[in-house]
Formats: sequence, C-alpha cells, structure tokens
Amino acid sequence: MNDFSVHGARVPTKPSIMTQTDKAGTKTAAKKTPAKKAPAVKAKAVSTVIAAPEPKKAATSAAKKKSGLAFPFTAIVGQEEMKLSLILNIIDPRIGGVLVMGHRGTGKSTTVRALAEVLPFIDRVKDDTYNRTLEQYLEGEEGKKGRAALDPASLQMEKIPVPVVDLPLGATEDRVCGTIDIEQALTSGVKAFEPGLLAQANRGFLYIDEVNLLDDHLVDVLLDVAASGKNVVEREGISIRHPARFVLVGSGNPEEGELRPQLLDRFGLHARIITILDVSKRVDIVKRRREFDDDPDAFMKKYSREQQKLQKKIQQAKDLLPEVTMDDSVLTDIARLCMNLGIDGHRGELTITRTAHAHAAFLGEKEVTMKHVKEIAGLCLRHRLRKDPLETLDAGEKIDREIAKVLGEAEAV
Repeated sequence: MNDFSVHGARVPTKPSIMTQTDKAGTKTAAKKTPAKKAPAVKAKAVSTVIAAPEPKKAATSAAKKKSGLAFPFTAIVGQEEMKLSLILNIIDPRIGGVLVMGHRGTGKSTTVRALAEVLPFIDRVKDDTYNRTLEQYLEGEEGKKGRAALDPASLQMEKIPVPVVDLPLGATEDRVCGTIDIEQALTSGVKAFEPGLLAQANRGFLYIDEVNLLDDHLVDVLLDVAASGKNVVEREGISIRHPARFVLVGSGNPEEGELRPQLLDRFGLHARIITILDVSKRVDIVKRRREFDDDPDAFMKKYSREQQKLQKKIQQAKDLLPEVTMDDSVLTDIARLCMNLGIDGHRGELTITRTAHAHAAFLGEKEVTMKHVKEIAGLCLRHRLRKDPLETLDAGEKIDREIAKVLGEAEAV
C-alpha cells in the first residue's frame, strides 16, 4: 500500500483502510502528542483525501434552486422593449442574445437578474458539470481515451433551472474558460480540469454588466466561443473541449464608451432604455421597490401568480415555435428592408426571421406577418446601421420609414 505525506502526516491512499487507521491513529495520537495538535493534522489529511470530486461541486451550484429573492420580473414597471427582448431569447436562444444600453439607474441589471425566476427548467444528465443533454453527454464522453462504453440506461437525468451566470468585469481568463485543478494536482498528482463560467453557462444565459468596459482579451474569448459554440482550453498539458452555447446578455451606459464592432454585431437584439418620464409610473416604481425591500417573501407571493402565468406562456411559445411558418413574400420584404438600410452581411435577415418567429409564437400565432416584423425590426437592426456622423435622424425612425416604404412597395405591387 502506497502512502503519501500531508503536512508531515503519512496518510494511506485506500479509503477503506483509511477509516481503520483513522480510528487507531486517534488513540495513538492522544498518548504521544498534545491533544490539540493531532486533530488539526488529521483533519487536514482527511479533508484532502475525501474531498468531493470536481464535477459534483460544480453541479451543486448549477442545480441550485431559485432563491426567490430576486425582484419579480412581472413587477418591473415599463421597459417593455427590454423585457420583450429577453423573453424572445428564452423562446429561441438562436436569436443571439440582447444588448441593453441606457441611462444609469433604469433597472437594467434588476431586470436581467429577475429573468431567472421565469425561465423554464431543462433536462440534463445528473451532476453533469456542463449541463449536457443525454445525447451531448454520450457524444462527449465516449470519445475520451480509455473510457468504457456508456450504457444510456444507466445514466440518470434531472431537471434544473436554466442557469443565469454573472461574468464580473474583473474576472480572469482562467476563471472564465477554466484551468488546472490545483487542489487535485497537489493531492493526487493528477492533471484535472476545473471548469469555468462558460461551462456553467452552457444552455443558459451569460450576463455581463457594464459590457462596454470589458477587457479586450475577454472580448476575444467570448467572440471565439460565441461563433463556435465550444470552449477549447489548451494549457499545461491539458486539452479540453466542451460545449458552451449560451445567450449573451450585456448591459451598459453608452456614456461610458462604445462596444467593439465585432462584439456589438454578435448581439442579436439591441434594447434601448430611457428614463421613464411618466410621474405615476415613477411613483409606482419607488413604491414597489420599497415594498420589496421591506418584505421580499410577501412581495414575491403577491406576484407569484403572474410569474407562473408568464412562465407557462413562455413554455407554450417554445412548444409552438416549430409550427410557426413564414411566407416567402414576408421574407422578401425583410431582405429588401435590410438592403435599403445598407445592413452589412446577412445576419440582419437571419435575426429578424428568428425573432419574428419567436414573437409570433409568444402571441400564440402560427404565421409570421409584416406586423410581427414591424414590431421587432428596430430591436434587430438598430445596432447594425452604418454610423454616419452627419445623420440627424434617429435609428428607430429611420428603420420605421424604410419599413413603411417596403410595405408601400408591396401594396403597390
């Protein structure tokens, strides 16, 4: 039996013998060493040997139940554009995320964090670090060297809330992408991978507050992962590739700086938030916030029915989405609109098409019309317009005028 040393104490590597030695060692240590010193050494040794495996630690945080302490999504006053953008991305994550830009103190962060309470549940393999489905798990694990064939019947499934992960501005690349598990390397001499925030956010939402202040090297990482849907880590003799498909949500104040064009283009929708100027709504905002701060549980119960109703409506829209259709004439008008506005590339048409389908499903309708397109076109194209310093017309007004022209041409034909 091989032993190894931890802080001067020799500890056997077999757990079954470890228990017997532990009991015997307690009696011996009581005679030969001071009473306070032996337990301290032994406790460190035991915690090192029987530390929980890495996947289960990550799974605990991923499967964490909804706290119920976030401000209710349905209690937020106004900001309909932002709320609609987030809901549409829940219905169809392929839309590509949301960029929320606006004045400070308008509830951007509060709204995004409240989103977790209305998200539906997803199925994943039990205790899987990367929140993979059964098919993704089998595909990823069977390709590993020395791994025996997996029996799908032996794998247990569980339901977890869709993860919403915060990416702090000060996060390092190791924390975001993952790195060597130092604890396991020191204790067992095995190179193991410790997953990062991108692993936790797989099949969920990755939220970046003050996204326009994000470091350039992290922007490069996010651009690469967002394009491929996979996170690749190559360092210290470890090569890891895992799925990382998430909805990217960013918020910020335009007065603090602009986003890099490459990152700006990756966001599917752009919601613009302004300070509410209606006095009654401003009063309502303050009253609701004070009520929530005084008794969060009672406030959550007050809006629980509306929360459940919205969650059910979102799930129904997700189920209806595959049945939603779009006529070629509508698609032609979308292409003409993007061409008239001078949108670079074809991401504009793709985003409008996906968003219009999700919007129709949310309204319970099975066919996309130009009415749906008109309601979401500004969200899809506002940040894709070419910037002209001499342009005096607002981006939203410019898009509305072009839509009117397209509709007029269609009617004339």
